[in-house]
Amino acid sequence: MSAIVRGAQLARMLNAWQVAVGVRGPGGKRPEYVVLANAVRGLLIDGRLALGVRLPAERELAAALGISRTTVTAAYRELRESGHVSSRRGAGSWTELPAGHRVGTSGLWTPSDDAGLIDLGCAAMPAPPELAAAAAEAVTDLEPYLCGPGYQPMGLLVLREAIACAYTARGLPTAPDQVMITGGVQQALDLLLRLLVAPGQRALVETPTYPNALSAFVAGRARISSYAIGPDGWDADLLLSTVRAAQARVAYLIPEFHNPTGHLMPAALREKLPPAAHAAGTDLIIDESFVDLALDPDVAAAMPPAVAAFDRTARVLTIGGMSKAFWGGLRIGWVRGPAPLIARLAAARVGVDMASPVLDQLVAARLLQRRDTIVAARRKQLLVQRDTLAAALRAELPEWRFVLPRGGMVIWAELDAPVSSALARSAEELGVRVAPGPRFGADGTMERFMRLPFTLPEADLVEAVRRLAEARTDLDRPRRHSWSAQTVLA
Repeated sequence: MSAIVRGAQLARMLNAWQVAVGVRGPGGKRPEYVVLANAVRGLLIDGRLALGVRLPAERELAAALGISRTTVTAAYRELRESGHVSSRRGAGSWTELPAGHRVGTSGLWTPSDDAGLIDLGCAAMPAPPELAAAAAEAVTDLEPYLCGPGYQPMGLLVLREAIACAYTARGLPTAPDQVMITGGVQQALDLLLRLLVAPGQRALVETPTYPNALSAFVAGRARISSYAIGPDGWDADLLLSTVRAAQARVAYLIPEFHNPTGHLMPAALREKLPPAAHAAGTDLIIDESFVDLALDPDVAAAMPPAVAAFDRTARVLTIGGMSKAFWGGLRIGWVRGPAPLIARLAAARVGVDMASPVLDQLVAARLLQRRDTIVAARRKQLLVQRDTLAAALRAELPEWRFVLPRGGMVIWAELDAPVSSALARSAEELGVRVAPGPRFGADGTMERFMRLPFTLPEADLVEAVRRLAEARTDLDRPRRHSWSAQTVLA
């Protein structure tokens, strides 16, 4: 069943479309229906309106916008002719893209050997200074485990206890048997999809979203439906109606400092999600990779409860890991969920990689003992780097727009034109690797957006923006580019 966007919801997305009515093109003033069609088309191309969504009836949208039904009818006809809408008489109209406009999103980030390259494709930081001491202590903790086989699919009890205590401290009572250790957050998601989603079953994802999560869904041959996140974050009514209508097997959401938009989901919406998912027969996979990285002090002091805190029907599965707040080279992640499902997940995991490395788990347990110190330092560093990147963007690329994230590691920038992929290729010629918007969606939209992490030193961020500005200027010049091969990113 397709998701439905109501007239009032689409009207909110189109709140500025009338401004363009008076704009004159080469042939004079454009008809109102053309402007409306262009506005809807722009929402699709930017990824703000998901594909496969049923549009409101002509009469409903006309009433919501306060215009004539004739204008809406003509706009829908214009969208059908351009390939952005398909209609069936008596059934409705659905959003789509013209044939040949689909861009895939797959693959993992690969590093470059070019020492001069400024890599903004990866949102991750170097290891904290405390890692060396934690590793040395972990070696001394290893001896009791050496007499056993070393295979513990659930993970070491000492680490599961530490993670369970962290959840409990956040107001989400958790026992160690509700936690399974994995080889990073990506493996946590992959294992859940193997257990829960059969090929051909529907999965609901946000758009934009984390590219490697999309890769996992594609690899599992899930049928992907999407919900579009707007510039202000989640539209509660639209998200809940999409969850109910999609009736997906799972829904993958990133409520804490969403990757890549940086939004933080409000508590009121978190409370409504589990009941809506239960009614639709959908399990929620909640990715908390950035949950520790609240940058503004007021946000850090009043973080909303975990989505799982509102779960009464065992529908919420939470995944997290050490990669963002600690170090990506420490491949430790976890799944928190109902104990019976975690036991099933551990049994399924044996067919993949048996267990996580014992020594790595001991290092993670030691790092978690230093969590407060490490996280505080990370937040302080990221706050400075965020403000540095934002200032550089405002100075060098004032036409670009963005919402300053209050946590996380990235800025989701709206460009002055739909040139994200071309700009990424041009920027790499100048020694900057960036993540173009289409990599964060399953359908080739979002050419007007680009993800920019602020995880590099301040000088590198300033220089990267300077080169981006130069690359953007070059795109407007009639010159021949020697495009490099498209790279993959994380």
